[in-house]
Amino acid sequence: VLRYIKILPLFIKYVGLAISYINGMGKLESYNGVASGILGQSEVFISYKKELKFLTEKRLLTMSISAMSTVSMSIVGSYMAMIEPRYVICALVLNLFGGFIIASLINPYELGEKEDQFNASEEDKNQTFFQMLGEYILDGFHVAITVAAMLIGFVAAIAMINAIFKGITGFTFQELLGYVFAPLAFLTGIPWHEAVDAGSLMATKLVTNEFVAMSELSQGNWHFSEHTQAILSVFMVSFANFSSIGIISGAMKGLNEEKGNLVAKHGLKILFAATLVSFLSAIIAGILV
Repeated sequence: VLRYIKILPLFIKYVGLAISYINGMGKLESYNGVASGILGQSEVFISYKKELKFLTEKRLLTMSISAMSTVSMSIVGSYMAMIEPRYVICALVLNLFGGFIIASLINPYELGEKEDQFNASEEDKNQTFFQMLGEYILDGFHVAITVAAMLIGFVAAIAMINAIFKGITGFTFQELLGYVFAPLAFLTGIPWHEAVDAGSLMATKLVTNEFVAMSELSQGNWHFSEHTQAILSVFMVSFANFSSIGIISGAMKGLNEEKGNLVAKHGLKILFAATLVSFLSAIIAGILV
């Protein structure tokens, strides 16, 4: 509706323009970073779905990295019930700008003036209000169904991998990853004697999702210091996990099959970049707390 009455294009243009002066990126990329933190990583693409066909592969990659690095405002309250609210707010701000930094480093590109325009508003002129409403309702339905199917498939695949590792080694995949993550946890400022346990929680967040990891952290069985709690809490506030690859590619496929395939092709790269954003935010938290 906001798009139809021409408010959303103005919002994208001027909010994107203001932030683009800070990050040096395009207006749509800048809007995407802010909107992802409000709408969520799958819903944000619906807000500019008619621009998707104009986006290059590199721009799509940046949009996806930014979307996976944030969280949705609709579930922030749930996070605050499990971890300290001040760390949630801190992570929201750090992840927004961290997403821009990491995307610029991993996926640099230059935008021409014509590429950085809000192209698709002309397409809406001949639509009636109810035609538009029906179109977006169906788009939302397609995205929800596709995301649900992809999420079930990805979670099932991770469960299968955990079962295989448990059967062979006696440890789950995320428990083994805990030892891999321990040096990385140490680099964020977590003391070495807590690094393995902290790394296991970080791996749990990567392999399952942030809710599972926050739930384990909030149970209070870890005896972490306040410093470590702060770093872990900031690290967990993002959608950077394996199932998010399915969510983002599924959302994109529901809107544009071709662009969805491009995003799926770069799924691991997007996850790697979004995880780097979480580590960057955690390192900053470790310095400040």
